[in-house]
Amino acid sequence: MKRFLVLLNSLAFAGLIFAQQPVDYLLKAKAFIESGKSMEAISLLSEGLLKNKDYRFYIERAEAYMAGGDYKSATADFQSANALSISSGEYGLARISALKGDAISSLSHLETSINSPFKKSEKMIMLDAAFSLIENTPDWRQFWKKERYNTPEKKISEIEYYVSIGKTEDAGTVLNELTADYSDDPNTRYAKAMVELSQGKYNESTTILTKLLDADKKNETYLRLLAKAQSASANPSGASQSYSELIDMGIADADLFILRAECYNKTGETEKAIKDITRFLDLYPENKAALSFAGKIEAQSGDNLMALDYFSRNLKLHPNDPECYIDRGNAYFVSKTWDSAINDYSMALDIQPANSDSWFNKGIALLNNGKTEDACHDFRTAMTLGNKKSTGYINRFCIK
Repeated sequence: MKRFLVLLNSLAFAGLIFAQQPVDYLLKAKAFIESGKSMEAISLLSEGLLKNKDYRFYIERAEAYMAGGDYKSATADFQSANALSISSGEYGLARISALKGDAISSLSHLETSINSPFKKSEKMIMLDAAFSLIENTPDWRQFWKKERYNTPEKKISEIEYYVSIGKTEDAGTVLNELTADYSDDPNTRYAKAMVELSQGKYNESTTILTKLLDADKKNETYLRLLAKAQSASANPSGASQSYSELIDMGIADADLFILRAECYNKTGETEKAIKDITRFLDLYPENKAALSFAGKIEAQSGDNLMALDYFSRNLKLHPNDPECYIDRGNAYFVSKTWDSAINDYSMALDIQPANSDSWFNKGIALLNNGKTEDACHDFRTAMTLGNKKSTGYINRFCIK
């Protein structure tokens, strides 16, 4: 029954049922674009636009056209997005003009974007490769002489940077500067939640974010940080609820399914975890981390055959990755299929010879296969590499 339900969910997503939801068009189109299938994305989104006049469809289709080098069609779609939601396509138009080397047009669109609700962060703009052709022009330098971001925005950007590289004290210093002048600003409280989380003060961070969400219930930024704080504070149930809110808001981010699946797995809600990971794999069937996670969930649930299927698929796709051999070797180990476990651990060690756990597990498999001398060699190698568990086996089986 479990496998039937998961299969039904997969078929529903891949077929007509998924097409009824706008976000599912966007998720599938993003997956097509990321895998280099821009024409498939264009076809899917064109179908979706017959039923959903959503500016996001035009934005995503424009991205697909850009990926295929069709700037004319991309421009038309960004303009169509603007017609549905003012300035929503301006950033895309700025990128196209930059790629054409037209700095004046690009910066005109960029200024409109920065002054709109669709404003991108300065960091995102500076790292966008589309602007590389114009970033050394006098027009670009002149553009950035004007203050484009206010003080709270700049300070928050600094805090995000310091948090990302683990410099929590520096983040705290900037937060103090921000608090001195903007203590009542919601952005300041959000910044404080970020710093509290980075310093391991999970409950404090959660409290701040909960209050912020009381006033702004659909704030994606707040919800994402809240889910992260809940996960860090060993509250996977709360985190799964936060991720569900984000998913229910129609945010086209497939990673949310992985994050929620991790939470469900921790709360023992295996069926829900499998459903989410299956949905992600419908979009990204060759994703190594997702296939590994799916196999581990199945193994934990007791379905070792399904686990082996996921691990074998992963190996076929990533034949030179030692972790893929270890995953399948562990599944064979659990099922006491010793020859297969030995073979997979051996393959992993050919690629990653310093993995002490693989030497140790291969030793146990060899021992159970009646090859004590070979097992002792592996236990000693594991011990040399720092595996303390091997000492007991050496004392028991290898010292005469």
